[in-house]
Amino acid sequence: MDRLNAPHSRPLSWVRLGLNHLPVIPKTVETPTGATYEGVSFEGRICGVSILRAGEAMEAGLRDVCRSVRLGKILIQRDEETARPKLYYAKLPEDVASRYVLLLDPMLATGGSAIKAVEVLKEHGVPEDRIIFLNLISSPEGIKTFCGKFPQLRMITGWIDKGLNEKAFIIPGLGDFGERRYTI
Repeated sequence: MDRLNAPHSRPLSWVRLGLNHLPVIPKTVETPTGATYEGVSFEGRICGVSILRAGEAMEAGLRDVCRSVRLGKILIQRDEETARPKLYYAKLPEDVASRYVLLLDPMLATGGSAIKAVEVLKEHGVPEDRIIFLNLISSPEGIKTFCGKFPQLRMITGWIDKGLNEKAFIIPGLGDFGERRYTI
């Protein structure tokens, strides 16, 4: 797992870190002046999948770096009584199984929603080692649960908060990210 040391960094930073984890192949590029340059190119194609609602806040950062990237959406909500995730909707690119997936969700509390999202991706044929989870704020408990369940998956988080309270919310945290994003 990678961790940024600056909690104020923009989602664009997480996207760039995620792209750094993709495999590359050598590529020779001819410049407009006729010179050649030995560089690299991504091996394969990517797509972004946001866990709604809050994950949509990270899509702009992905589009800033990869303008024509395909996007998918998964709507999972946590039951506030049980803190268990429930899948309501999933719309993924038809060829998602052949792509590297950047899974986008700014908050990781218990890990339940992220685990459910990865299960949905795996049910659609995406290998675990082709999923990179990009996240802004995590709890230590969520990281342990999530990474313990998916050891081949890569996770990038910007900040690890103190922990969870008795209602399974990140503390000190910042409340419901989706509500803050949409000013509800």
